[in-house]
Amino acid sequence: MLTETSLIEKSITYLTFNEGIEMGKIRVAIAGLGSCASALIQGVEFYRNQKEGEIPGLMHVNFGGYYIEDIEFVAAFDVNSLKIGKDISEAIFTEPNLCAMFADVPTTGVKVLPGPISDGVAPHMKEPFHINEDHEASDVVQALKRSKAEILINYLPVGSAKGTELYAQAALDAECAFINCIPEFIASIPEWGERFEGMGLPVAGDDIKSQVGATILHRAMAELFYDRGVHIDSTYQLNIGGNTDFLNMTVENRLRTKRVSKTEAVTSLIPYDVPTRIGPSDYVPFLEDHKICYIKVNGHGFGNLPITLDVKLRVNDSPNSGGVVIDVIRAVKIAIDRGISGPLTSISSYAFKHPPAQISDNIARRWVEEYIEGKRER
Repeated sequence: MLTETSLIEKSITYLTFNEGIEMGKIRVAIAGLGSCASALIQGVEFYRNQKEGEIPGLMHVNFGGYYIEDIEFVAAFDVNSLKIGKDISEAIFTEPNLCAMFADVPTTGVKVLPGPISDGVAPHMKEPFHINEDHEASDVVQALKRSKAEILINYLPVGSAKGTELYAQAALDAECAFINCIPEFIASIPEWGERFEGMGLPVAGDDIKSQVGATILHRAMAELFYDRGVHIDSTYQLNIGGNTDFLNMTVENRLRTKRVSKTEAVTSLIPYDVPTRIGPSDYVPFLEDHKICYIKVNGHGFGNLPITLDVKLRVNDSPNSGGVVIDVIRAVKIAIDRGISGPLTSISSYAFKHPPAQISDNIARRWVEEYIEGKRER
């Protein structure tokens, strides 16, 4: 547990180390300015200056002393030639982004920089992502340093293993905290956790959960069956959608870790093997940024009699995780202030599908509350 004295000492160290950064602001950089980033940036503007009441999708309006308006986007990287060079307020509505426009984002003065392509673009995505073959990436580390970014969020396409590692290393080199929103594992890999801890930097991840999405709903259903003594015989979760995330994942080798992440998020709650099939199923263009998931849980209860649960969920896909990421940003900022480094187990367990520690969601929520209050270090 952090004592009041240790918190003060760590905060003084942070203030001295980060002289020149406006306190009270959270300086955020984004790798991958797609629809999820669009939802996040719009959400920050949409709820700006709201300091009381409730906001759908957030744990708290006041999260450890930080409000939504404290988040400031200071750098962005993308490989789409139509986005590069544009102000982020314009780029977030540029093709092929499909997130609904729900906020008027003013000009920020922050231009989208060309990021490294690496493995972030599958061959079948070169045209949809408007890739220029003469693409020359900027120096990510130097860009992060110039912008004085404190946190780098990874929103690369699913399957970008090398690209994710590249940005994670850039965050380390630029002395930035790292939030990994995609299912390419960083925070949940001990070696990466040790690297961030060794540099005195926090890391959170991996693979963001939505506010009410397929994974969180499936977890709740599976946990309900188990807690009520029903033996689960089999279960599936099939997802379809029409945005570039689903188009990207039409190639099976792009979503190997996605299946691992989503499957473990559910099966980790059940202490015996359960036949499963969980993950993206098809790309349906006319659904655009809507996602539809079908979940089935088969089990047997008292008298060995069958119990079956079928659920259909339809959501706006990209905005569904925006509020969760806002909470993660503020949790990471608290870690920076307190001098906490390495994987943040509380917020990672609450907000991500493949965290360093898999626990039930109600316990994870309690851990985060304790973390905010300073009763839990991570």
